[in-house]
Amino acid sequence: MLWEDFINSYWRDWRTGNKNKDLDKLEDPEWLAEQLKKYTLLETEMPNTIELKKLKALRSLLWGWVQAIVQGKSMDGEMVKQLNVYMDKGPVTRRIVWNSDDQAEISLLPLYSGWEQVMAEIAASFAEALLEKEPSRFRICDNPDCLWVYYDDTRNRSKRYCDDKACGNLMKVRRFRARKKAESEGE
Repeated sequence: MLWEDFINSYWRDWRTGNKNKDLDKLEDPEWLAEQLKKYTLLETEMPNTIELKKLKALRSLLWGWVQAIVQGKSMDGEMVKQLNVYMDKGPVTRRIVWNSDDQAEISLLPLYSGWEQVMAEIAASFAEALLEKEPSRFRICDNPDCLWVYYDDTRNRSKRYCDDKACGNLMKVRRFRARKKAESEGE
């Protein structure tokens, strides 16, 4: 999902927590180009300093909202107001298009290109997730060195890590080693 990928564009060193290895993917032209293509967003230029600052501010805002949702708070008027401000800057038009299954569908096409439009699409993606999905399934990875945001789509709502094979395994090993250390110190 666009909003998830955007929030997770701040990559943390999930293995060691070494802050010196953290990366901001918003400053990586290759990553940005991949995301623009993946989500069919029209911008082709790298963001300038002001646009980059606005993108990071939006990411921080969404991150804060996900934290609040994970803590049990619900969508409020201020959140709706701020999302609308972002979405207002990205007008769209409707067109009938053919999808990959040769079926006609209505598609919303942006009227402009630019980073304001991209931010509007990110805000719209987040708003759609809030309204169409279950906010109680929004999660933040339990690995304190990772903190990636994800949507828990498991049947029993028990997913604790962004990736069971990466963060899940790492945390399992850490718990095992801590238990063994405690056992050896207790002897």
